[in-house]
Amino acid sequence: MPKLDYLSITEAHELLQNKQITATELVNHYLGKIHNLNPKVRAVLTVCEKRALKKAKKIDKKIEDGEQIGLLEGIPYTAKDMFLTKGVRTTAASKILEEYTPPYSATAIRKLNKAGAILLAKVNQDEFAHGGSTENSAFNKTHNPWNTDYVPGGSSGGSAAAVASDFGIFSMGTDTGGSIRQPASYCGVTGLKPTYGLVSRYGVVSMASSFDCIGPITRSAEDAQIVLSEIAGKDQKDSTTIESDIYPHTKPVQSDLKLGLFSGGSTIEEIQHMLTQAGLSAEVSDKAEAIFADELSLAIYYILVPSEISSNLERYDGVRYGSASKDVSNLFELYAKTRGEFFGPEVKRRNMIGTYALSAGYYEAYYKKALQARTIIIDKFNDAFAGFDLLVGPTTLEPAFKIGAKADPIAMYKTDLLTVAANLAGLPAISIPCGIDEATGLPLGMQIIGRQGQDEQVLALADKLQKSTSWHEKVKELKL
Repeated sequence: MPKLDYLSITEAHELLQNKQITATELVNHYLGKIHNLNPKVRAVLTVCEKRALKKAKKIDKKIEDGEQIGLLEGIPYTAKDMFLTKGVRTTAASKILEEYTPPYSATAIRKLNKAGAILLAKVNQDEFAHGGSTENSAFNKTHNPWNTDYVPGGSSGGSAAAVASDFGIFSMGTDTGGSIRQPASYCGVTGLKPTYGLVSRYGVVSMASSFDCIGPITRSAEDAQIVLSEIAGKDQKDSTTIESDIYPHTKPVQSDLKLGLFSGGSTIEEIQHMLTQAGLSAEVSDKAEAIFADELSLAIYYILVPSEISSNLERYDGVRYGSASKDVSNLFELYAKTRGEFFGPEVKRRNMIGTYALSAGYYEAYYKKALQARTIIIDKFNDAFAGFDLLVGPTTLEPAFKIGAKADPIAMYKTDLLTVAANLAGLPAISIPCGIDEATGLPLGMQIIGRQGQDEQVLALADKLQKSTSWHEKVKELKL
């Protein structure tokens, strides 16, 4: 049998179509990895073994009958536990949804299922995606596969750790302020946040509705584009979605591409070296510095996002679905005790901040001003893109930190500094591996940001860089 570790989507597809392996063998390979390694990494919350094997057998029959299969047909993947999956437990890593099994699937999951991809497992995250380290899960802390003393990032830390650990060929994540890109950077994999509205949010547990984006975590930009081409597009069940003509294969980079560089962070030398290896150059941009070096984006984000969180969490009242407190004597006690008993500390903190910002007497001072200031960030990006096609720079200010090192909430919030601006403006952005930190041996990430709707241009540059360098291949050297 061929070597099955760390396959790309295309490699796995060719093995299946050429009958060198069966879908059942591929699924069993990954299930075995999850069984053996998850106790160490703790990325997986729910395994879908019976469903996965049943679907694999159907695909094997199709191949045996001489039929052609699609690129994603038979490809095993995992999904963050924010995605509703019909008949499979969906918890959002919260005690309040611990026993919740949804009656329908998210649009993105439904599209992947229709394309023949095989869901292997639901993976861990920060509770309701509130966090940047996957330490806020109600069930367990996920560990970074590169060094289990360190966090994998968050909130899609389970997805990034699963891809780095080779628990599936790709994983689905959500990005509200960097929750795909930051863990991708920490775990040495590729994470794509598409243009806002390019992928439907229907059936994904809401965090902050005007920020949330759905995207893949993969091991390459090539794989990210294949997945994006399948999940993107208009959805009648999500009025914010837009039409898509994303092609499954990356396009060549335009010859006169102008790159604006943000030079802060510890990875600037690695980024410049990577660009040089690919035959590209970037100009240090004052306009990029004005976006990323200032904490305005972070301040706006942590007023607007908790406000939207406060609104979205109202549905968890102990009445309609989810867990409910038993020791109550009236409706008010049901609400208060249920939320007090089943919400974790960070969920309560963000809910209280948001409720305060929206309350009478403070709405004008905080929420409304933050909305107005959001347009400043959009204007800054427009100004930068008047002179550059894409902006490049570090994904994070530092590599992954040790578990427990950022117990102070403000210190944790600051890990989002370089990623939140793209969410404020609804722009496509990707994180790709660009080096290894000498002090810790942990991966470093490079971020590429484009104009709204220029997802393919972002992916094209990421793909060119990865075809010219090998940092994204380093994950294959992990010894778990």
